[in-house]
Amino acid sequence: MINLNLPKYSFRIKSKENKLYIFDKVRKKDLVLTEEEWVRQHFITYLNEDKKYPLSRMAVEKKCVVNNMAKRTDIVVFDGMGSPYIIVECKAPKVQITQQSFDQIARYNMTLNAKFLIVTNGLQHFYCQMDHEAEEYRFLKEIPDYA
Repeated sequence: MINLNLPKYSFRIKSKENKLYIFDKVRKKDLVLTEEEWVRQHFITYLNEDKKYPLSRMAVEKKCVVNNMAKRTDIVVFDGMGSPYIIVECKAPKVQITQQSFDQIARYNMTLNAKFLIVTNGLQHFYCQMDHEAEEYRFLKEIPDYA
């Protein structure tokens, strides 16, 4: 797999039936190792090990309903009250991050109302803080550490 613009981490990877699998620490199961999953697992580990967000506050591929359609968010981090705090949209490294990527996560956030949004392809990371009253977001250099 490609090196990402994130710290290097060790993962539990195994081969089964000519496919590689990576262990997801949040869902506690092995998943087929796709390029997008590689980014997702790195970002989960980054949030947990570097930013100190507990794994117990994370959900992966959480279902949400947008315009009467079921969608799945890549990563949601919840605050102490159980409300969505951060939404992360992961793309494969070869997928360019475009306005469409931001529109997608913004649609999810219309339902979830998180304070922070992150869009990443593992090489580029965009961090945004929501201003729900003004219905806009502003870009940040970093996502805040867990407090």
